[in-house]
Amino acid sequence: MAVLLFIALPLTAVAAEKAKSIDELAKMYDVSSCKGCHTKIYEEWEKSYHASSLVGSPRTMATIASAVKDGILKEWTKSGAKEVKDIKVEHMLSCLKCHLPQIKDATDAVAQEIAKAAIDGAAGDDAAKAKLKKLGINCLTCHNHKALIHKWTDGEPEAGVIYGNKEGAHADAKFKSLKKSPIMKESILCGQCHGLGPNFDLTEPTQCATLYGSYLHAYVPSGGNKTCQECHMTKGHFMPGYRDPEQAKKAVTVSVDATGYYFLPKPGDSQPTAKVTVKMLNNAGHRIPDG
Repeated sequence: MAVLLFIALPLTAVAAEKAKSIDELAKMYDVSSCKGCHTKIYEEWEKSYHASSLVGSPRTMATIASAVKDGILKEWTKSGAKEVKDIKVEHMLSCLKCHLPQIKDATDAVAQEIAKAAIDGAAGDDAAKAKLKKLGINCLTCHNHKALIHKWTDGEPEAGVIYGNKEGAHADAKFKSLKKSPIMKESILCGQCHGLGPNFDLTEPTQCATLYGSYLHAYVPSGGNKTCQECHMTKGHFMPGYRDPEQAKKAVTVSVDATGYYFLPKPGDSQPTAKVTVKMLNNAGHRIPDG
């Protein structure tokens, strides 16, 4: 007599194993193979803030460190975290939801490693800073992880697929297929991170980037018709922002008018004085400053 044996396994037993260290997560999201065919694009990206999104501009790493020390471990008294060893992935989402979306594929140990490296790096530890630079927003973030938004319509991003503007075969050992993303040329692709405002989906909502919100609710209704990509990809995948002198010059028109005269508060006391009027016109498709 045949006997059928059913064994109930937890979902985690068959799910993809999560990274247990920064090095494992970096390897999981390694995009070095892209450089062989897309050399120019890869070199542009390497110089961008996206490539080192945990270090980024001078304020990024320090802000993450402050969020850990002053937020998670201090002011968020009901977070359940008193020390770095208590930190979980959920705690770090206030920063990493956008600065490192692939944290979803990591264990709490990685969240703790990132938190400690941010604190140490902000304090001047170059080794900690170098560790954080192993991770960043890369090809897979935009061309797979964030490439589909309407999951009930388009489904989840598929493993082994690179999403772009065309379909077909892709000459890569791991990512063998190309598929179209309906949002690859649309501002909403960027808006997933450069967001609408408070992240109300988080347990502890935070107010950070609101670029897409001001773009959507101010620039577009005022007649603006350019996408984020049209303005911020003029230098390819370097994607310049406000710290790029050329980009800043295009974003803001500044005019200064000055009139000099002498002010005589009392006889014999003639003081050189100037009236200065500064006018700044925002030409960008969103409020300035923002992130």
